Formats: sequence, C-alpha cells, structure tokens
Amino acid sequence: MAETITNPVHSSPGNVEHFEYDNDIVRKFIIASVAFGIIGMLVGLTAALQLAFPVLNFDLAYTTFGRIRPLHTNAVIFAFVGNGIFMGVYYSLQRLLKARMWSDKLSKIHFWGWQFIIVCAAVTLPLGYTSSKEYAELEWWIDILIALMWVAFGVNMIWTILKRRVQHMYVAIWFYIATFVTVAMLHIFNSFELPITFMKSYSWYSGVQDALVQWWYGHNAVAFFLTTPFLGLMYYFVPKAANRPVYSYRLSIVHFWSLIFIYIWAGPHHLLYTSLPDWAQNLGVAFSIMLLAPSWGGMINGLLTLRGAWDKVRTDPVLKFMVVAITGYGMATFEGPMLSLKNVNAIAHFSDWIIAHVHVGALAWNGFFTFGMLYWMIPRMFKTTLYSKSLANFHFWIGTLGIILYTLPMYVAGFVQASMWKQFNPDGSLTYGNFLETVNEIIPMYWMRAIGGTMFIIGAIVMLYNVVRTVKQGSGVEDELAEAAALTKVSKYRTKGEGWHTWLERKPIKLTIYATIAILIGGAIQIIPTLLVKSNIPTISSVKPYTPLELEGRDLYIREGCVGCHSQMVRPFRSEVERYGEYSKAGEFVYDHPFLWGSKRTGPDLHRIGGKYSDSWHLNHMYDPQSTSPGSIMPSYKWMIRNELDKSDKDLTITTSFTSPYPFKNRQGRLFDEFQQRAWVAINKKPDEFYVEFVQEQDRTRVRVARADRLYDQTCVNCHNPHNPAFEKRWPVRFNTQKVKERQ
Repeated sequence: MAETITNPVHSSPGNVEHFEYDNDIVRKFIIASVAFGIIGMLVGLTAALQLAFPVLNFDLAYTTFGRIRPLHTNAVIFAFVGNGIFMGVYYSLQRLLKARMWSDKLSKIHFWGWQFIIVCAAVTLPLGYTSSKEYAELEWWIDILIALMWVAFGVNMIWTILKRRVQHMYVAIWFYIATFVTVAMLHIFNSFELPITFMKSYSWYSGVQDALVQWWYGHNAVAFFLTTPFLGLMYYFVPKAANRPVYSYRLSIVHFWSLIFIYIWAGPHHLLYTSLPDWAQNLGVAFSIMLLAPSWGGMINGLLTLRGAWDKVRTDPVLKFMVVAITGYGMATFEGPMLSLKNVNAIAHFSDWIIAHVHVGALAWNGFFTFGMLYWMIPRMFKTTLYSKSLANFHFWIGTLGIILYTLPMYVAGFVQASMWKQFNPDGSLTYGNFLETVNEIIPMYWMRAIGGTMFIIGAIVMLYNVVRTVKQGSGVEDELAEAAALTKVSKYRTKGEGWHTWLERKPIKLTIYATIAILIGGAIQIIPTLLVKSNIPTISSVKPYTPLELEGRDLYIREGCVGCHSQMVRPFRSEVERYGEYSKAGEFVYDHPFLWGSKRTGPDLHRIGGKYSDSWHLNHMYDPQSTSPGSIMPSYKWMIRNELDKSDKDLTITTSFTSPYPFKNRQGRLFDEFQQRAWVAINKKPDEFYVEFVQEQDRTRVRVARADRLYDQTCVNCHNPHNPAFEKRWPVRFNTQKVKERQ
C-alpha cells in the first residue's frame, strides 16, 4: 500500500530526503470534531433540560431521555473527542517521525469509516437499537465496523513508525501505541454478542460476568480512549505551545509504564457493594489507590514543562486551555481513587456526584485540551495567525465558568441525594420514604447544570466562528513540504553506553509487545477467574430462565433506555434494604444477557418491583407517570400502548408443556435437555409444525410437545385453557397456567 503516497520521497545531496506531510486528513478530522462536538453537546444539553423540564421529552419515542442520553455520550466520546484524538495524532505523528502517513488510502478509509459509524449511531440509538452496555451501546454489526476502522488506524500508524526517519520514538508515540493495542482488546472482548437479527443481539456474558467485563471495558475506555491518547498529545503540544522541552524524560518513562500496568486493574471499583465477588472488588480498590501516583506524575510533568513560560499563560489562550485541561486531569484522577474507597463509594455511587466527576474529565481535560490543540494547529496549517485572540480568551473564560456551574451543582446534588436516601427517623423508618422527595429536592441543581452546559456550548460556537474566520484569511496547504535526513541503520543490539529504555525506543515492535504484556496481566487476572470459577457465582435453585413474555419486557426496558435512570442492584445497606427489599445476590442474574444493574438512580431501584403494584397501576404509570407519581420527571411512554409489539425476532423461541422457555437459540447445548435439543433442530427445519415425543412412564404414556412460540396462541391454548368454553376435563392444564392467562 506504500504506492498510495502521492509524492514519493527522493534523496538529495547530504542524505537529506524531501517529503510532504498530509494535512488534508488532519483538516478532515478537525471539521468532524468541531461539527459533531457542537451537535453532541446540544444533545447533552437537551438531556439535561429534560430532567428539569420533563415536557422537553416531547412525548416522542425518539426524543426521550432514555434514548438520547446514550446518543449524547457516544457523540461526545467517539465523535467529538474521538475525531479530536485522530486530528492530533495524525498531525503530531507525522512530524515526530519525519514521515508522511504510510497510506493515504488507509487514512481516508479510517476517516470516512469512522464518520459512517457515527451516523449509524445517530440513527440507531434514537430508534431504540441498543445493547444497553454503557459506552458500548451500539449493535453487533456496528461493533464490527468499529473494530475494522480501529485496525485500519493502527496498521497505518504502526507502518508509519516502521518507515520513520527518526531513531528514537518520542514519549507521545508510546502512548499512541498503548492506546491502539488496549482499545482494540477492550472493544473486541466486551463486544462478544449473540446476534438474533440484524438489529438485535444479546451479550455473550451474563449477570456478574457481564458486569465485570463491561466495567473492565467502561473504566478503561476512559483510561485508554479519553486519557492515554491525550497524555501523548499533551507531551507533544504543551512543549510546542510553551516552546520548552518536556520537564523530565525519566518521569515520562515511569509515568508511561506504571500507568498502563495499573490502569487496567481498576475497573471493579465501579461495582463496589454489588454482587461482584469481594476479591474482585478489593483488587479494584487497591489498584485504584495506586493509580494516583502515575496519574499525578503525568500531570506534574505536564505543568512543570511550563517552567519559565508562565508569563505566556497570561496572554496566550492556547496555554490557558492546556493548563486548565491538565489541572482538570489532575482533579479527576485524584477524585477517581478517592471514589474507589468503599466508605466514599457508599455515598457517591448511584448519585449525581458521579456525573460531576465524569464531566470534570470530559469538559476540562478532553474538551479544553481539544480546544487548545485546535487553536494551536489551525493557524499553522493555514499559514496565518488566529483571527481573534479576544474571542479565544472569551471562549476560555465562559467555558471555564460553564464547567464550574455544571459540576458544582452536581456535587451538591450528589451529597443531597446520598444524605436523603440514608436518613432514618427515631422509630427506624426512612425519613424520606418516597423516592420522589429526593428527586424534587435537587431540581434546582439541574437548572444550574443546564445553565453551565449552555455557557460551555456558547464558548464552542464562538470557537467555531473564530476558526472559520482564521481559515478564510489563510491559505491551506494539503501537502506540506518537509525534509529530514534518512534513517541510519543501528545494530539490533544495544550500543555502548545506551540505556535499556533508549534501546527499546528504537524497537517499535518490541515496545508494542512489552506494552501489550503489561496491559494483559491485569485484565487476565480479573477476567479469567470470574468467567471460569463457578464458586464465584453461587447458583439459586428458584432462579429460572426468562419466559417469552418476560424476555419481551426486558427487551422493551433495554430499548427505552430505562437502565439510564433505574438501577437493578440492591446493595447490602440498611437504607437500601428498607427502601427496596432484600439485597441482590449474584445467582439472581445468571440469565441476564446483558446485566442491567445501572450506574445512576434518577429513579428508584427496580430489582424488587415485580408484583409490588397491580397491572393497572403499571399501565397508568407508563401512560402518564405523573398520574400515579405526582412530581415525577419520568417521560410518558404512550406509544408503547398504541403500537403493536413486534415479536418476529423471537418466533422460534421454544416452549414446552413442562418447562420454561429458553431464549437463546445458540445455547441449547448448555440450557436444553435431550428432548429440547432434538425439538430445536426439528422446529428450525419446519417452524410451522409441532415436535412431539411419547414417553412411557409406568402405567401411562406422557406426551411431550415443543413448538415455535408464534403458534402458542393459535393452538395449544385453544384446549388447554380454562377460560375457553371448549375446555374439557380430559384436557388438563399441565403447563404454566399463569403463562396461559398472560397470553390471553
């Protein structure tokens, strides 16, 4: 693919080679990052306003909080920040390596493929096609596209490194390599799914295992998508903007290896006091505390790079953005280990405190650093000066104020929620037994958050105007001329006096392998025992597979994004047991594909809600939540009552007269007995027929029947139904009577 480079390198006297940097691909990612960033922020603002003003859900299926919240998170993480990462990497990598990207074609495939994925997410998520797994909501075929585009990016990067004209790889490149390897591993491992239809799949894992794998992915998506690439970009752009070398090369080595080794262990701290085995929880806590050292080591290295240049911070908007970004990184990475302490987590988890914590990192660290890169790159790419420093400074101050007005109310809301949830009266009853009391108390905080978010978006729009005017007054160069000496060959062995790490920096393949090993150790020690050791998940005999009706209910719950506001995990706290019922056990979730424990309680926990209220109450609650729960901020779901339920993707779910149905057609080897396995093969060949076997039991013959689920209402219940006038005693109801009633 090297022939795709349009301007081949040629040698000149003095062993100097002339080549060109590909600025066009950087420009494309800049446009995508800014455009999708503003759109994603506006969707987030809408979601924030919906919590303060439920009417803004518009009573439409596609605009409810449950559906647009994952749209917001995917837009800002993978569209805004993701495109921001790629623009920074494509710009810096070429200049650090003194080489054009290996393949222009791969660069374009990566760009257009990534934008196609974003469009697919923007279409499918509002339509309710989601896996429900946080930061990994997209359906199975989109996951495959993500993996392919990520590999295209990685291959292009690795081959560019191999074709470099610089002996030693700079620290930024180490972080780029670790990002590529780890994100690929996390995404592929977490995305194992069983496709049912083109737009529907179920997680390969169940219950506790699914929760651990998800937050091993979810936490490290923050670590290796939102952190390590930005640390690499920090090591490039901060010295450039400050015109100073990085503070400490030795500290950067320690920072890199300790960070990638420790970060991968910290995922279980998202699941403290849940049904996750205690050993996994404690492992996550221990490494989360240790994570503070390398994280702050990186922050210190970044800030001290500005030594001797602090006077420039007063006047240079680029440095202003970068200083606040690095400070936000330090705040978020201090708060993270603190939140992993069990006594702190017991207060913060499921509350708006977590929302504040996430947005300190997202708005300050990722958002502001992306803005800083844009302000630095664009004038240089278009051979001009920034159109207006005043507008850039205005953007900085209104953005900073927006971050403060967003996060502080959420911190307050989190403390208020936790306090009200846990208060008891002298007689032992809950002081705030009605969950809505805790919701209504924090509504003013939601108003303030929306104001802060609005200010942040105004800053981004001002930046867009400033950038457009800068581009118009300059002249873009798609292929920027450059020159560098050809790479001289060095012995594969260490040269005299060369340190071990200096030698390793000349060996990109070895560096990649060692980084992969460092990353895999922590992941393997957590994941493998949880998947293989049965004693981690004690079985409960009363827990049965879901019936078709229950499975339909779960699918509706997932489709509408209910897990975004409701948890299904009662922790072993007095306050939660008193409010919700008996605490949750690991064995209760063995048939949950995916798990639905949730990560926030905007509404009450629902794990013990079954059978608590009448069917009519649930009907009225879904049609008009305020009629049953005055003051509720839950949107109405009128369309669920008007629209006919589509059960076409479960037509071949097998039911029998003597057991519960099993929903996963590819798991019959584990879930079905011999009769059911034979029935499954037969019904899949002839889905409109029954499969019958006669079993002789002492003095009588027992008829065993299996059928496709869509035949149920048309056949068996015509006779085996006490509500049918044709019912006769010679046709006793030998299957689940309640299920028959539900089917009527």
